[in-house]
Amino acid sequence: MMQFHRIRAIAWKELIQIRRDSRSIAIVVIMPVVLMLAFGYGVSFDVKHLRTYVYDREGSRQSQDLVRGLQASEYFNVVKFADGYDSLIAGIDSGDCQLAFVIPHDFSERLQQGMPAGVQAIVDGTDANTANVAMNYIEGVVQRYSQNVQVEWIERRGRSAPEDPISVAGRTWFNENLESMANIVPGVVVIVMAVVGTFLTSLTIAREWERGTMEQLVSTPVAPIELMIGKLAPYLVIGLLDTAICAAMGVFWFEVPFRGSVLVFFFSSILFLLVVLSLGYVLSVVMKSQLAASQASLLATFLPAFLLSGFMFPIDQMPPVIQVITRVIPARYFMTVIRSVFLKGSPIVVLWGDLLALTIFASILVLVATKAFKKQLG
Repeated sequence: MMQFHRIRAIAWKELIQIRRDSRSIAIVVIMPVVLMLAFGYGVSFDVKHLRTYVYDREGSRQSQDLVRGLQASEYFNVVKFADGYDSLIAGIDSGDCQLAFVIPHDFSERLQQGMPAGVQAIVDGTDANTANVAMNYIEGVVQRYSQNVQVEWIERRGRSAPEDPISVAGRTWFNENLESMANIVPGVVVIVMAVVGTFLTSLTIAREWERGTMEQLVSTPVAPIELMIGKLAPYLVIGLLDTAICAAMGVFWFEVPFRGSVLVFFFSSILFLLVVLSLGYVLSVVMKSQLAASQASLLATFLPAFLLSGFMFPIDQMPPVIQVITRVIPARYFMTVIRSVFLKGSPIVVLWGDLLALTIFASILVLVATKAFKKQLG
């Protein structure tokens, strides 16, 4: 049976160790090699097959021609023909829709009268780069169709239309000015938590081996689960403080909007911290060397979180094999939650899938961490 006074004693001992240990760990030579492999095989700057919803309010021949031009482009994947704005909003909120294209009810009538007809493009701006590219692509499609309308007008009436036939009224949601800072700052929170959490706990058990104090721990009545909780509890508190500091800097210094729930933010942060802290603890038990454990922690967290979580590059633009690999990267799910909480203000019912994934990862790694340490020498 767990005893709280034992856990408290281990936690106090770990706090003393944290205060005394100020060494920094150098990045090993293998990291540039891994970076080259990751960039060479896992990164693509092309943005194609954007998930698109179409809301054709008219359904005329002209509007259908414009939609067919959209479907013919490799940059758009029309996944749904919406029947109202509610459907568009639901698709964008859930992340199933990256671009919503709306054709007005008087589209063909205005074209026949030689008047400009505006269409609407709604873009999810949580990924500023993808949003910018998507707007450029949609303007290109509309411009090509506008030229066809001009040619048709000349053939029928012998003169060009009085004005540009079609214009795009673009709207960007959640990041109205498409500022990259609003996209980067929430991602930095994830990177910091992943690296710092795993790096610090990777030194816990390895430090005991190197300093010759493991014999004392083994000889005490402290159970393995009590040792794990006592070792990780201080780092959980430190991790939450770091998270709060990063979030405060993002909101008050960089002026990134925070539209979601603070409770959802910290609940998801605790889940992710349990993942990275448990991972670092397991590495520390297995490696038995502070240097080896810290290097392994950097490779296990920094590279996946930086490259395969959606922080720098959209996951849906990666090769299919890499997309499958990202499903076993916990930072991917936490990245989605953090960006949605910051920029979209998404409620927990929208984020339940990503939170469930984090819960599963946390449960598995906590269980592995509990079983990893054995009270025996050698």
